Amino acid sequence: MSLRGCIANEEIAVKTEEDEAWEDVEKALGWRKRQIVNKMDNAEKERNRNEVLEEVACYLEKKFTLPFGRDTIASFAASIRRLKR
Repeated sequence: MSLRGCIANEEIAVKTEEDEAWEDVEKALGWRKRQIVNKMDNAEKERNRNEVLEEVACYLEKKFTLPFGRDTIASFAASIRRLKR
């Protein structure tokens, strides 16, 4: 049996313009879903980041006020709080 006989018995899949358009739509929807998921992940990361920065500022105010003075530590804490997004 030759290769030519096998090809003749099988259907050859041909993409129409409509098939290509649907593929483009599916790709676009997949891109949008990824964009939404990334945005949600970023929001959670920023919330965690802000919480950690606040904890650091509070820790500085509690533990280092006496050794370094209230004005100096207030300045450091304000600088750290400005890093929040």
